[in-house]
Amino acid sequence: MTDARLRHGRASLALSFFAQGVAFALLVTRIPAIQDRYGISDGLLPAFLAAVPVLAGVASVVTERLVRRVAPSVVLRWAQPLVVLALLGVAAGSEIWQVALALGVFGLAVGALDASMNMLGVSLQRAYGRSIMLGFHAAYSLGGIAGASLAWVGAHWDLSLLVSYLPVAGVLLPAALVGSRWYADGERRGEAAGGGAVPEGRGVAFKLLLPLCLVMTFAYIGDSTVSNWSAKYLQDVLGSSEELATLPYNAYMVTTLIGRTVGDLGVRRFGAVAVVRCGTVLAAAGFGVVAVAPGAWAGILGFTMLGLGLCVIVPQTFAAAGRQAVESGGPGASDAAVARLNVFNYVGFLVGSPLVGALGDAWSYRWAMVVPMVLVLMTLRYARSFGTDHAGYGVGHERPRVVDVGRGGNEV
Repeated sequence: MTDARLRHGRASLALSFFAQGVAFALLVTRIPAIQDRYGISDGLLPAFLAAVPVLAGVASVVTERLVRRVAPSVVLRWAQPLVVLALLGVAAGSEIWQVALALGVFGLAVGALDASMNMLGVSLQRAYGRSIMLGFHAAYSLGGIAGASLAWVGAHWDLSLLVSYLPVAGVLLPAALVGSRWYADGERRGEAAGGGAVPEGRGVAFKLLLPLCLVMTFAYIGDSTVSNWSAKYLQDVLGSSEELATLPYNAYMVTTLIGRTVGDLGVRRFGAVAVVRCGTVLAAAGFGVVAVAPGAWAGILGFTMLGLGLCVIVPQTFAAAGRQAVESGGPGASDAAVARLNVFNYVGFLVGSPLVGALGDAWSYRWAMVVPMVLVLMTLRYARSFGTDHAGYGVGHERPRVVDVGRGGNEV
């Protein structure tokens, strides 16, 4: 694969991560408005919200099988516009069955989108021979900040959902379609990049992936704790004002962006294992600070530490899964490993919020914060699963880039 195609593929994939961050943030930050528009009761709302990650997990499993026949770039090319259209469907309906259908399509499309984006990211990292996965997830974080800001504008000016979403969709949809022309399937052969069949490889045993699946689950339990409980914790436990209670999640998102922006440099310099260990310790310390915080600003500091710590774990988990799959089953096994791992993203999301809520009600919210702290610390036990090199190819050595076979080259 040529250098120019690699660069274009990297830029177009970063755009996809950004667009996904915008779309997802626009959905989750306007949940109260969606609930009001369709008259969804408080009792029914959790079922609607849980259906999205459940369906996304199903779509991730289906994507694992689908990419045996077509390249991940083909899946992503169709899934991303579908996410944007489903978002518009959420805003345009008037009956509860319409929002249920739109959210169902959104969940299925997001599962295929998340799986295929990370498949492409892992394969491009192999082609580059150095860590670039954190940069893609930094683009997602930037998109999340942009989407949340746009949602705030819509809420502040009391705009309808359709008025809020339509201009964004008008930008994201054509951008995604144009950008999809330059998707690059890493070390896949020329015919695969064009949508043809892909060699499956020998596969990768689930036992080999299990430590990384657990790490992914623990990371998303931590992430969902912040997104769902940070505002309530600051206001109800630490006695902050309603306005101040909005700061922890904003600080978490900003520090996530910062950590992912510089994280690839850390992986290249110190290796993935060291970066994941440091991130784990920092995230656990953040939960500890939150649990013992005497006031609101100390709590905000803890959530800020969480953003800097947790942000490196998920991208490196995908990268490690792809590397292990290639080592055990060949390049064709990488996509299956990423798709399986992606399911545990949704498992952690589903488990985290109810777990903290139940413990907070039964025990106390301060002690409830100790549980995700302990779970995140378990990552230290599995840190060796992330390899001992800078990108999975040996300390101090770049893996040779892959030449486009369709142009007469061979992998070297």
